[in-house]
Amino acid sequence: MLMKTEPDMTTADTIDDDQGVPVSVKIRERIKAARHRFHSNDNIAGFIEPGELEQLLEEVTVKMQGVLDSMVIDTESDHNTGDTARRVAKMYLKEVFNGRYVHGPSVTEFPNAEHLNELMIVGPITVRSACSHHFCPVIGKIWIGVMPNEHTNVIGLSKYARLAEWIMGRPQIQEEAVVQLADLIQEKTQPDGLAIVMEASHYCMAWRGVKDMDSKMINSVMRGVFLKDPNLRREFLSLIPRNS
Repeated sequence: MLMKTEPDMTTADTIDDDQGVPVSVKIRERIKAARHRFHSNDNIAGFIEPGELEQLLEEVTVKMQGVLDSMVIDTESDHNTGDTARRVAKMYLKEVFNGRYVHGPSVTEFPNAEHLNELMIVGPITVRSACSHHFCPVIGKIWIGVMPNEHTNVIGLSKYARLAEWIMGRPQIQEEAVVQLADLIQEKTQPDGLAIVMEASHYCMAWRGVKDMDSKMINSVMRGVFLKDPNLRREFLSLIPRNS
């Protein structure tokens, strides 16, 4: 009597079963398995495997084409929108929201050999982001004040701009973005005090809604001696040329 045998589940079979799963689902499941967040302003680069960002670009392109179709835009005969789906997908993944999908910039840290302990201000640094509510542009400037100590790590001036660009390159709200940037700089430099001021125009107010082109939002984060010493805080704020 012949016995029917069950087929072996080989590695090739497992790979075949996985081929129909969208890459976004694979990435999302890895994040969930690690019990990490994946909010709009979180970096998820550590969960993206080599080659998957290009696959994600293809997936977002298809979904974006569906959005255009649902908006009743004839992308087949309209020469202006024929490749819009891919352009928008590329803009989101590789430009304006790139800070979600790539690792942070390399930052070389140097010891404070000269024991610098005077106030240093970097800015204005131009930053560009987008609000997580409407995906409308947020464009503004940031000033960073650092009060070093003998143990503080010194980083190049351009690195402050690169760190800011990485944090802002995600769907953000301004209040959270400044805190994220402060946490990152605090971790990199370990100063006695850190102060950040951001002033930005929000196109969710200027382009839609109340359509107010002149309003701006200004917020700040003060850490360490900037929080404890009102004179130092006043000195920092007085040295910021906000009308520049």
